[in-house]
Amino acid sequence: MSAAYFHETPKPLSESHPMLFSRFTRSIKTILIVEDEPLVAFDNELRVVDAGYRVVATVDTQDEAIAVLEREEIDLVLADVNLSRGGSGIEVARVASERDIPVLFATGTCPGGAQQYAIGCLNKPYSAAELVGAIDAVDRLIRGKKPRTMPRHLSLFASP
Repeated sequence: MSAAYFHETPKPLSESHPMLFSRFTRSIKTILIVEDEPLVAFDNELRVVDAGYRVVATVDTQDEAIAVLEREEIDLVLADVNLSRGGSGIEVARVASERDIPVLFATGTCPGGAQQYAIGCLNKPYSAAELVGAIDAVDRLIRGKKPRTMPRHLSLFASP
């Protein structure tokens, strides 16, 4: 698949109408999805939007991901490792880390040395609940808190 499926989603209702008595404030609000399998990308986008996050873009190549990183405000990159056109999610993670944007790999096999650029790795296959739970765990870690639960396919590389 060489055509990108760049897609922007509207802001979730929770962002335009914040709750007065919410229990916590998320540090992750916007997510860039980098995934070359269209069905996985679509499913990931649907799940994170349903959970109240805003997907800035969903792209399938390294170059497109880096272009989005350069022009958008992003709180988290959710990236596969092997991308279309021979691209690498590891290179996307390297560029994101230079901008202090955390990266969560969502991939079949977590690459060696992933800790250098990513905050964690969610191994495929994973459920919708595990995806949202992994993002929540990363959010809590970023805020210096211990994750409430750890999805069974998630490895985090840092501690609060």
